[in-house]
Amino acid sequence: MIRATIEREYLTTAEVAEIFRTSAETVRYWRHIGKGPRSLKPGKRVLYAVEDVEAYQAELRGDAQAIQRGRNAPAGGGRYAA
Repeated sequence: MIRATIEREYLTTAEVAEIFRTSAETVRYWRHIGKGPRSLKPGKRVLYAVEDVEAYQAELRGDAQAIQRGRNAPAGGGRYAA
């Protein structure tokens, strides 16, 4: 019972890669440089809590929305506008 609960709460590197439509190697690289969702390493296995993956997705969406808002800003309203 506990194992089934843990497996639903945590994802493997391959599962995270599938969610972000990238390779497992890319997710490993993200972990190496401190990017991507938080991970934990019980023993030799790297796992990602579902809530951390969801939080990282929300963070990415927030960045994308900020970029989109910047594109929709009125022309001439830049930083150096007179």
